[in-house]
Order: sequence, then structure tokens, then C-alpha cells
Amino acid sequence: MEKNYRAELTGVFGDPVEGNPTGVMEEAAYDALGLNYRYMTMKVTPDGFEDAMKAVRAIHMKGVNLTMPHKIHVIPYLDELSQAASIIGAVNTVVVREDGTLFGENTDGKGFVEALGRYGESPADKNIVILGAGGAARAIAVECALAGAARITVINRTASRAAELAQLISEKTKAEADCIAWEAGQKIPEGTDILINATSIGLGDDRDNRPDIDYSTILPGMTVSDVVFNPSNTRFLQAAAAQGAKTVNGLGMLACQGARNFTLWTGEAAPLDIMINKLKEEFGEV
Repeated sequence: MEKNYRAELTGVFGDPVEGNPTGVMEEAAYDALGLNYRYMTMKVTPDGFEDAMKAVRAIHMKGVNLTMPHKIHVIPYLDELSQAASIIGAVNTVVVREDGTLFGENTDGKGFVEALGRYGESPADKNIVILGAGGAARAIAVECALAGAARITVINRTASRAAELAQLISEKTKAEADCIAWEAGQKIPEGTDILINATSIGLGDDRDNRPDIDYSTILPGMTVSDVVFNPSNTRFLQAAAAQGAKTVNGLGMLACQGARNFTLWTGEAAPLDIMINKLKEEFGEV
């Protein structure tokens, strides 16, 4: 059999994209399974996006991730969407099928639900409170609803955005939903089972900050999660743990959605522990 010098190509399109760590864990997973795949982190501006999507087919890529500002703009270029991506109205993963058609998925929320499962938790029949109403909140809310959440409450500073997300959940899923305008020292509603920070508060250079809530209303028995992955043990999670809550960090969500991308592109089960450990190494947590 002749040696194959052609690698299968995957990657991410975004602008800015320099700080995106996805390639680190995907390359580690490819290496672990001995797959001749490559992951490229590519700056694609909005005015070059159409050409970039043509290139996905032209150079026979296996698929790409989308980050800002392309998650919504990619949809007209796709042949089919998953149920979740259709409801969310955004795509973060494109798969090139054998027949050349492009399938759009959103793995962000699925990664969150899977990360919860690794801690023995499930959204099913739970009352869930989400801080924020942006892209991450939208993906997580939809997937939690599809996973059987009883009620989802969206808390956001811009009340209209919170109301829009709550209405989407009510109309498109079986979960009940409501919204709260976020005020200083916001209290967490009684009966909350899972509390999620879906904002970027605490990320990177903002690591000394935490969401402005009344932490005394976080109770033992709650599960508290953060989408922020660097640092993984955010001030938000530290404060929640001090109240006796179980905590789930954002690094697991990042790795789990990356593992789903890996499987969609390769057809192989992802080496999740290797991906998590590689991220910890990248962020200086080992």
C-alpha cells in the first residue's frame, strides 16, 4: 500500500481567533489515536467568509469550527442543521459529509450537558438558572431544555434579551421558562437546582471578578457551573463552593464539546481525558 502524504484537514474560522485553544486539544487527540489529521486556526474576516466556505469543499476538508463573528452567518451555506442548531440559530461545527453536503451542529450546549454528566448531574427535571443571554447561554439553555429540564430561568442585565431567550425555550421545547432583569446583588431564586454562569465575567484578564449576585442565596445541594475555562477554578466557583454547593468548571465543557467535534469529523471515540489534560497543561494547571 502506498504511503499517504495527505492529511485530513479540520480547523476553526474566526476573527479574532488568536486566543482560541481548540487546536491544542484536537491535535493532542489526533496524535493519541495516530490519525493523520491536522487542525488549523485560521483568521477569516467577514468579507472573506464566503471564499473560506467555498474552500472547505474545494480542498476537501473534514469540517471546521466557527467562532465569532461567523456562527450565525454560516447558516445559509449549509445543507442541513441539527435540531439544536436550528433552535439556537447558530452553528459552531460544520461537518463535510461523504457526498459533499455540509451539516451544521452546535456542540457548545451538548458539551455542557456532557460535562455535567461527568459529575453525576443531569438537567432532567431540574430547575435551572442561567446568568446571561448571549451565545453560550442560548446554546446551554436549548440543550438543557432538550435534555428534559423542568424550568429554565434566564437572568440578564438587558431584560429584552432575557425575555427573548425565555420565549424561545417556551415555544420550541417542552421546558417552562421565565426571565429576570439582573440587578445588583441579584438573589438566586428559591428552588434552583443548577446555577450556570454563562457570561465571560472572570475570564482571562478579568479573573479577579465574579458575577454580581447575592452568594448567600447559593445553598448546599445546588450544582453551580461556570462556562469560563481559564482559569478553571473561577472566583464564582470558589464562592459557590464556600456555600457548600457542588461545582462544575468550564474546562470540562470546552473539552466535551471538542470531543464531540472530534467524533463528528473522524468517526472515532474521542480520548476525552487526554484532551482535558492537554488543556490543563496549556493553562498551567498541572
